[in-house]
Amino acid sequence: MFVKRDTWVAFLPFYLLAIILFVGIARIGSDTATVIHQNKPLPREHCIVVDAGHGGIDGGATSVSGVLESHTNLEIALKLDDLFHFLGYDTVMIRKTDESVYTEGNTIASQKVSDLKERVRIVNETPGAILISIHQNTFSDKRYRGAQVFYANADDSQNLAQLMQKHLVSSLNPDSNRKAKPAKGVYLMEHITAPGILIECGFLTNPEEDACLQDPRYQQKLCTVIATTVSTFLAGT
Repeated sequence: MFVKRDTWVAFLPFYLLAIILFVGIARIGSDTATVIHQNKPLPREHCIVVDAGHGGIDGGATSVSGVLESHTNLEIALKLDDLFHFLGYDTVMIRKTDESVYTEGNTIASQKVSDLKERVRIVNETPGAILISIHQNTFSDKRYRGAQVFYANADDSQNLAQLMQKHLVSSLNPDSNRKAKPAKGVYLMEHITAPGILIECGFLTNPEEDACLQDPRYQQKLCTVIATTVSTFLAGT
């Protein structure tokens, strides 16, 4: 369900305030200060499940600058969690540190399977869940860049993904012609019963984009686009 332009304009002053305050969040060492996170969420119908992809035994891809995808995903997810709290949403973080969430398994392969099943369980057992899964893309050709959104099978996932893709392109990747696509073959997205999207935030194999994705200021801008798009979408449903 797309939101009319006048709805976005009506919320614009609030979103600008969110940007101003959120950009002021300090970073202490390798941790992100989360003072906003202490605010109590407003009563809302939906709970945002923030999934930092990979973690622990599964580092995901490695960027051209040598940073594991799991680390970049977590940095972005923590900022996103803070911003959702500032916007008044309750959240569930699937992981808050560099760890896997498996509950069983004696081999790395079995632990990875358990990890995926546990993520599905968390989403499906969260009342009113909306899943936002954070990942990074890679490709053999270093020229490729730009964010892309994939959506789950559940109702409203495609509509949210299309709106998210539109705003990511207009705000961060104006030269991109990428479109939202179904998340075929992605276990998490094919087994959740709640609306959900997976955001490939950019290409770790593109040196310029990798530099942006490791930059806290760019991460904050990215999170502001994601959080305000979700909030706008839910305001119109």
